[in-house]
This record gives sequence, C-alpha cells and structure tokens, in this order.
Amino acid sequence: MANRTVLVTGATGLLGREVVRSFHFNGWNTKGTGYSRADGVDILKVDLSNESEVENALGETSPQVIVHCAAQRFPDKVDKDPEGAKALNVAASRSLASQAAARDIFLIYISTDYVFPGVPGEAPYENDAVPRPTNLYGQTKLDGEKVVLEEYEKAGKKGFAVVLRVPVLYGKAEIPSESAVNTLMDSVWKAQTEGASVKMDHWALRYPTCTEDIGRVCHDVSSKYLDTADRGSLPTILQFSSEDKMTKYEICQRFGEIMGLSTDKIEANTEGNDPNASVQRPYDCHLSTKALKDLGIDVSTCDFTAWWRRELGAFRK
Repeated sequence: MANRTVLVTGATGLLGREVVRSFHFNGWNTKGTGYSRADGVDILKVDLSNESEVENALGETSPQVIVHCAAQRFPDKVDKDPEGAKALNVAASRSLASQAAARDIFLIYISTDYVFPGVPGEAPYENDAVPRPTNLYGQTKLDGEKVVLEEYEKAGKKGFAVVLRVPVLYGKAEIPSESAVNTLMDSVWKAQTEGASVKMDHWALRYPTCTEDIGRVCHDVSSKYLDTADRGSLPTILQFSSEDKMTKYEICQRFGEIMGLSTDKIEANTEGNDPNASVQRPYDCHLSTKALKDLGIDVSTCDFTAWWRRELGAFRK
C-alpha cells in the first residue's frame, strides 16, 4: 500500500488540502499541484492549462491516482470570467484526463450538485438523473464531467475515471472566503457590530459537507477502484453529501447558538431568486449517495454543529 502515490490538483485549496491529508494519513505518497500558493516541493507549481507542465508533473510523480480538485468553483466569479472558468473547468480537465488515461492513472473529477436544476419536488437526485444546470458554473462543471469521461472512453479505459459530485463545502479555512459556509460565520461576527441588518437567504436548501469527509471518500473510492480487476463494471458517476439540511439563514442561526452570539441583525430573506440576478441558485439539489453505498463505501459524515464547536473551541453547556 505504501508504494501508492496520489497527485491532488488544487492541493492548496479548501478541499485539496484535506484530500492530501486523508491520503497521507492512510500511508500514501502524496503530491499536489497548485499555482499561486505552491511551495515547489510537496506542492508543484503547475499551470493546468499548459500541457507540457502537466506532462512533467505526471512524469515526476508517477501517480496511480489523480484527484482533480482544481476548479473555478464560485458561481459569481464564473459569471464574471466565463472564458477563464471554461479554460480551467473544461479545457484543462480534458487535457489532464487525456494524459492520465494514456498512463493508466485512475482519476477522480470533483464536480458539484449544481449540475442539477434543484426545482422543488425533484430531489434527492440519483447519480443517473439527467443534469440540467441553471447557471454557468454548473454548466462548466457538467462539461468537465463529460470531457473527462469521454477521454477515458476514447482510450478504452472505462472505469479508470469517476466523477464525484459534492455539495457546498466547509472545513479548515485559511481565510473565510474559501468557503461559502465559513463566510457565514464571518457574517454572524459582523452582525454584532455593524448597524445595518444583514439579509440572508432563507429559501434555497443546502447540505453543507465537511472537506474531511470528502477526503476520506476520495481515498476509499480510489482504493476500491484500484483493487477491482473489472473496473469497467463499476459506476463512473458517484455522489457524496451530508444529510444536514439548512438554508444560509439557518446556518447563521446555528453559528449564533454555537458561539453564544446574537443573530437579531440577520433577517430571513424568503424571496428566492432575484429574476434579474445573473446567477440563478437552485432550490434543492440534494444528492443521493446510493451509488457509493452500493460500492460499500462509508457515507457517514461528521455532525455540523459538533465539528464547528470543535473548530471554534466553543464548548458550552
């Protein structure tokens, strides 16, 4: 086992750091790629849109597994720079998959629940449900899923790549803006001092999922697929999610309880999407984890409140 190597793209990001940690904890050789925060030792500085840099990184690390976390994953940023988002989420993913398939490397492409429209009454979505993204971010990630699986099909390597869809993430953040959930803790702190009240969405249902749990699932999926002789019989699309169902407003309320802070200044906004907003948010994209369970993968998740109490040292009676 110790001689297995994983290469994690986006290894300096919120999810990438935990994926690296999980494989390392399980005795793998771990290497990552990053860009602005790469140290050049454990984290190689690689521009994923540069094929020769990707080729060098694969040659240098010789991984059995790649977990492709690198992405533009903020819907508003995708809208502001659609070409940049497509270059990273789609074109770079295709190029990486093509090179990885040629080397028989097993690849996990991290995708999103936003590939689904999330209209009331449809969730939970099974892994074979038909995706219909409502915003450009979801569309670029869906296009990324397709090109990755296409490249492996083309190389005759079905089962050597899987898509892993996940919902909104939280975890140990270097800065709150790394996570749409961690940012809400910031909002609760700001509401203590700033005069004006803060409007917070109390319409869209979210299932915040801890990066530590996703790291574990990436490791377990990799081991399962590498140890299966007939990988072609295994699913190519998997989904993982916690069952903690909350609106952003409810997450703020929960943070207030954990920290003993007032949430009086945080107002519930139940209006749903502003029809004029460029990014339309789905109502409920809850992902079914059935395909993972059928593989015998542990889909348990840490308790949201317990994790945050531990993280913040907020142990109150």
